[in-house]
Amino acid sequence: MTELTEAYGFQGRTMLDRDGDKIGKIDDIYEDKQTGQPEWALVNTGLFGTKKTFVPLRGASPVGEDVRVPFEKAHVKDAPGIDPDGELSETEERELFTHYDLGYETDLDDASTGNGHDTSGPTTDDAMTRSEEELRVGTERREAGRARLRKYVVTENEQRTVPVRREEVRVEREPITEGNVDQALDGPEISEEEHEVVLHEERPVVEKDVVAKERVRLTAEERTDEETVSEDLRKERIETDGDAQA
Repeated sequence: MTELTEAYGFQGRTMLDRDGDKIGKIDDIYEDKQTGQPEWALVNTGLFGTKKTFVPLRGASPVGEDVRVPFEKAHVKDAPGIDPDGELSETEERELFTHYDLGYETDLDDASTGNGHDTSGPTTDDAMTRSEEELRVGTERREAGRARLRKYVVTENEQRTVPVRREEVRVEREPITEGNVDQALDGPEISEEEHEVVLHEERPVVEKDVVAKERVRLTAEERTDEETVSEDLRKERIETDGDAQA
């Protein structure tokens, strides 16, 4: 609701419609008879500004040096032509409220029914609606990161101990006996001879084979944790002023 002091500052300013189109110059401000709050702006409209048109100040707001209202220029142009004699009658006010699609009730209606009326603007009904924000918490699925498998080669030194065999020469001497005398005397009495023995040995031989050891893959495993969220919620409260008893 436009405050009284602010609304009187609108006089002489240019009024714009909701799309920013010029409506005309504000000539005067009319108050609501019940609340004393600014209710209507009398605007000089028409081609040469000779027409006087009433426009509601409900939702009006200053835009720089101008004043914007939430109505279309064409809607204002078609408003009922009412003589600006300093005060709007109940019939004229009702006609304007109807044209601008604003609710309207008279103080006579309120008195006859014993109900209150909305003092912050055009009267609506006999009750206030109290609302409050409620917290609704859900979850959304989003990408948290990525995991990859990468295979690379490393070289490790491995040692094994392997037994190896080798042959060595050992000289054996045996005396001449009846059993070997014939072999011993076979040949010249004095001569030169050579006997040769082939020696053998084992050595380590290393071979490498590629052996498949295991299969590795990535899988996503779901785990449930708990997180606490907090948010400020707005709640309306209704209290009474004056002599009313709650």
